[in-house]
Amino acid sequence: MLHPCESTPRIPPRPIEELSDAARATLERIPGAGLKGEGFPRQVLGQLLHSPELLDGFLAWWVAGKTGMALNGREQELVILRMGVLYESDYVWRHHVKVGREFGITTAELEWLRSGGFEHFPGREQGLLVLTDALVNERTIPPDVWALHGCHLSPRDLLDLIALVSQYVLFALTNNALQVPLEPALQAVPGLEAGTESGSG
Repeated sequence: MLHPCESTPRIPPRPIEELSDAARATLERIPGAGLKGEGFPRQVLGQLLHSPELLDGFLAWWVAGKTGMALNGREQELVILRMGVLYESDYVWRHHVKVGREFGITTAELEWLRSGGFEHFPGREQGLLVLTDALVNERTIPPDVWALHGCHLSPRDLLDLIALVSQYVLFALTNNALQVPLEPALQAVPGLEAGTESGSG
């Protein structure tokens, strides 16, 4: 089931103006333009504002990861887009289609991410995607996947991948469980169901 699949959010979001000064300063450090301006994820942040202390701490971790992980920007976006697929979260997917394009992700690659066509990606990227699927579906890295992909990454690569997947578990589950609606500017971005123009499933 593709989410959001209800017409209204289950909990009204808090006004984004309630963001703390620390949270605003943290968000300014997000690299690129895709999550700023029209792409700013105000709907999900408005939900997380119901727990402001959690949000402040999470944002610091999230943005630090974007700028400090061993995974480069393109690698991070490939993983995040795949998380959108695995969690059937159109909100995550559409936001990160815009960001992914900033990092060179093509229309063909978006389709491969939807379909699981990892063989089209070069070795390191393919490994990160296979490991992402394992972490979500198996909740571990099985021995055969480790032998093929995990053992070729550095310890820091692996820890950063686990952290990135964990961050988007929070985002995707928040979006899905609370039926967070898409921002109007995201309606025109191709959704998980190719060619869709809304988040309804």
